[in-house]
Amino acid sequence: MTSLAEARALLLSPLGPVARAGSNRNAVNVSFEFFPPRSDEAEATLWKAIRRLEPLNPAFVSVTYGAGGSTRERTHRTVQRILAETGLAPAAHLTCVEASRGEVDDVIAEYKAAGVGHIVALRGDPPGGSGIGGVYQPRADGYANATELTAAIARHGGMDISVGVYPEKHPESPSIDHDIDVLKAKIDAGATRAVSQFFFDIDAFLRFRDRVRAAGITLPLIPGIMPVSNFAGLKRMSAACGASVPDWLAAHFDGLDDDPETRKLLAASVAAEMCARLQEEGFSDFHFYTLNRADLVYAICRVLGVREAVS
Repeated sequence: MTSLAEARALLLSPLGPVARAGSNRNAVNVSFEFFPPRSDEAEATLWKAIRRLEPLNPAFVSVTYGAGGSTRERTHRTVQRILAETGLAPAAHLTCVEASRGEVDDVIAEYKAAGVGHIVALRGDPPGGSGIGGVYQPRADGYANATELTAAIARHGGMDISVGVYPEKHPESPSIDHDIDVLKAKIDAGATRAVSQFFFDIDAFLRFRDRVRAAGITLPLIPGIMPVSNFAGLKRMSAACGASVPDWLAAHFDGLDDDPETRKLLAASVAAEMCARLQEEGFSDFHFYTLNRADLVYAICRVLGVREAVS
C-alpha cells in the first residue's frame, strides 16, 4: 500500500510536475465544470466549491444539463445565481434531447436576456437512463444533433459556443475521422472552442490533437481533466463515455479502498502531472471536471501556478 508520505512526495517532489515542465510552462488558464444540485445539502456543497475556486479567476465556469433535459430548471437557477452573486462568467450547457426546436430557442433567448454569453452545445444523452451508447432518436420537431443546436445558438448572435470532443472516439461514432468531420461541421455552424471529454491516456489525446490539426482545424482545443479519487466511480464513468483507464492508473489505486487521504493525494498528483505534460506539448488552457468539489482542483491549480487574483 502506498503511504501518505509517499503520495505527498510524489506530488511535491523536485522531479514532479512543476519542475519537469520547466521553462516550457506557459501561463495557465483554467475553467471549471459544475452540475446543478438536487438538494439543499448538495447546493451548500456546490456553493462551497464555487466560493473556494472563484478567486482563481477562471476563464469561465460551466453548468451541466442532465440527460433528456432533466435538470433544465436547476441548471437555469444555478446559472442565474452565479450571474447574480459572483463575478464569474457562466457557460450554460444546453442539449436538444426531448425538446422541440421552439423550446430550445426559448431557452437560448432566456439565457441571452439574462446576460449569459457562453453556451456549451451538446446533443445530450438519450433519456430513460440508457445514457451514452443508448439508442438516440431525435424528435421530429427538434434539433437532430449538436451541429444543428450550434447553428441555432449562433443564429441568436453574440454567443460564445463551446462543443465537446472525445479524444478516444465518441462511443456511438464509427471512427475518429467521422468525429473530426462532425467537429468541422460544428465549426461551420458557429462553434468557437472544443472541450474534450476527460481522459487519462495522454498519448491518445495528443494523437487526436495531431489529427484535428492535420485536418485544418485551428479552433482552441481544451483538454478536460478529471481528478478522481474514487477509482470505482471512475471506472463506471469511463465505461460510459469510452475513456480508457490505463493499467498504471489502476495500479496507483490498488489496495487503497480504505485510505481516502492517499487516494486524494494520488488523484491530485496524476492530474497535475498530466497538465504538466500537456503544457510541454503547448497547452495552456485546462477544463476541470470538479464533481462539485474544490479541494483537489484547487490544489492542482496551485501546483500549476494559478493563484488568487490580486485586487
